[in-house]
Amino acid sequence: MDNLMDHPWFIRLVSLLLAIMLYMSANVGAKTGETRNTFGQEDTETLTDVPVVAYYDEENLIVSGVPKYVNVTLQGPASIVKPTALQRNFEVYVDLTNLPLGTYTVPIKYKDVSEKLKVNIQPASVKVTIREKVSKQFSIGVEFFNRNKMPDGYSVGEPTVEPNVVTITGAKELIDSISFVKAIVDLEGATETVTREARVRVYDRSGNELDLEPKPSSVQVTVPVESPSKAVPVDVQTTGELPDGVHLVGITPEPSRVTVYGPKDVLNRIDRLEGLTVDLDDVTDDKTVEVDVPVPDGVKSVKPNKIKVRIDVEKDVTQTWKDVPIEVVGLPDSYEATFVQPVGGKLTVRLMGPPDIVRGLTKDDVRLYVDASGLGTGQHQVPIRWDNPKQIQWQPSTETAMIDISEKAAVQ
Repeated sequence: MDNLMDHPWFIRLVSLLLAIMLYMSANVGAKTGETRNTFGQEDTETLTDVPVVAYYDEENLIVSGVPKYVNVTLQGPASIVKPTALQRNFEVYVDLTNLPLGTYTVPIKYKDVSEKLKVNIQPASVKVTIREKVSKQFSIGVEFFNRNKMPDGYSVGEPTVEPNVVTITGAKELIDSISFVKAIVDLEGATETVTREARVRVYDRSGNELDLEPKPSSVQVTVPVESPSKAVPVDVQTTGELPDGVHLVGITPEPSRVTVYGPKDVLNRIDRLEGLTVDLDDVTDDKTVEVDVPVPDGVKSVKPNKIKVRIDVEKDVTQTWKDVPIEVVGLPDSYEATFVQPVGGKLTVRLMGPPDIVRGLTKDDVRLYVDASGLGTGQHQVPIRWDNPKQIQWQPSTETAMIDISEKAAVQ
């Protein structure tokens, strides 16, 4: 066998057979469309949407101009390109750590890629701006949208916002350009209180919306919506009676007017609000009570739904007058009367009544008298009467008088 392998013709024959096998193998692969990567063959892959990382002082700086994604082309040995493209375990970045505030054109770099690969990034460089980062709090205003599309007569109260302050972070010059921060609420068709989640929008002095993200980015807005209304006076009635010796000075509702809400045709029929009552039983001093405000038929609501009513009273005072004269009335001119009791026809009177009336009286305002109509001569026990002002009670020292009637002596 060793002799055969040393023979030159045997070597030529083996070489020919190997050449034929290689030729057939290459042709079969071409006909079937297969591509075989053999050792050392190069490949090219283009990756899209590769994220870009920016290195800078994120706590104190704001950077704009850095793209979120770039395209990366890898070229090199297929055995390295394929796994690198699949795993994407490399990083594309811009390094701004040593740059001061300003605008720069910087290259987009990469790392963690095999040195055997060629890397092409599109775009290869970007224009970035580095600004000072600031945070500032702003109060939130509320703007109404479609307010003119609310039903006729409905009105809007003062809105509340929760929370009512947001924090906005951004480049200093952008923060300085903020003029107002608003939450917008759509009121189309609103007939009752509206509570909605609204996005917070940031505007500059010209009314242009700024691309800034407040924290929180949305707030809860509550907008009171009230139906047509009308202010009417309150009519307060009394029940019960004040104790003896106590007089009513006045009843004052606080407030004296309330607001009724409801359809316009119902409101047009209401001129005052009735149905409020206070009980006077056992009221001996000034007092204030709280009463419920009734809601008339057809009315949606009344505000306030409770009011206070002040009850002002005064107690009787007394005044004593001595030697008040008693007149005799109804006696014919031919007769005369003298008082047996009380002696001299005078008595003591004690007056009781409201202070403003009692203190304003004099003896001339009170007339005491006895009626002798139809009485003949002799002594008679007669009741003492008086013409007293209204609301005044009297207590005479005696309620009857003894008079002696006689004929007048004839004139000589």
